[in-house]
Amino acid sequence: MVVSEFNSEITYKMLEKARDHAGRIGAKVSYVLYVPGSFDMPLAVERLLKKRNVDAVVTLGAVIKGDTRHDDIVAENAARLAADLSLKYGKPVTLGIMGPGMTIEQARERSALVPARAVNAAVNMVMRLRKLEKAAGGGTVIINDTADNN
Repeated sequence: MVVSEFNSEITYKMLEKARDHAGRIGAKVSYVLYVPGSFDMPLAVERLLKKRNVDAVVTLGAVIKGDTRHDDIVAENAARLAADLSLKYGKPVTLGIMGPGMTIEQARERSALVPARAVNAAVNMVMRLRKLEKAAGGGTVIINDTADNN
């Protein structure tokens, strides 16, 4: 997991929720890296994706609306680079970065739900990709795990 220190009153609670949820569904959290802000996540994400014992990376951040478009720029770039890294390394990178355009109150409200969804997405994608690799031998394969682990 890669966690933003910016807005730490929210992101540290998100980390706690993500760890709890991962434990409940049997997912192992091998690493937690803290970065100054969501914009700083891609380098840490890339370092984790290079590790053999990392199957997926969960990002956790809160990008709060300010007086400028800064929140849009931060969130859009963090999301774009996370997607690019996922494709580059062939491993899921889930978007647990809340925002942009979000108030601090909205962030507090969403901070309990978003981490569980990000963890679920990581686990589900890893499982689906493994099934696809096992089925690579031939035939038509439809992979649609609707069990969300909620």
